[in-house]
Amino acid sequence: MSGASVQERLAPENACFGCGPKNPKGLRIRSFPTGGPGTELSCEWTPEAHHAAFPGVLNGGIIGALLDCHMNWTATCRLMELGGLDKAPCTVTSDFAVKLLRPTPAVGPVTLAARAVAADGSKVTVEAELKAGGKVTAKGTGTFVAVGPGHPAFHRW
Repeated sequence: MSGASVQERLAPENACFGCGPKNPKGLRIRSFPTGGPGTELSCEWTPEAHHAAFPGVLNGGIIGALLDCHMNWTATCRLMELGGLDKAPCTVTSDFAVKLLRPTPAVGPVTLAARAVAADGSKVTVEAELKAGGKVTAKGTGTFVAVGPGHPAFHRW
């Protein structure tokens, strides 16, 4: 995917392990709007050898981080859309769950797709899936909330 990702446009100084453009040792996912109904984002990411749980299989914690960050940005974009905002509200994970459906190959790209399924004030619920080789290997759901001054994450982007 070309052009600037939502992370690069909205939080270029973010150092999050999963999605921070400024973390040279992080996963540095790059999420893009799909233009689908509601707020949907997609992402393509390629693992490196050190992301494996064992030879040829992606680590489950890495899968969780990929889904968590991608869903979080989907929630952020939904809040921006609903509020007509130009600046991203700082969102954090309230809860998330990952279901590992089959081993995810640690070679070649994986794709992430997420969509906001509900919103209530500063809270957004998101569903996502991770695919490798055209097969869904993991699914995630989560609740993400915008935080304000006084929260330790408030100024992270």
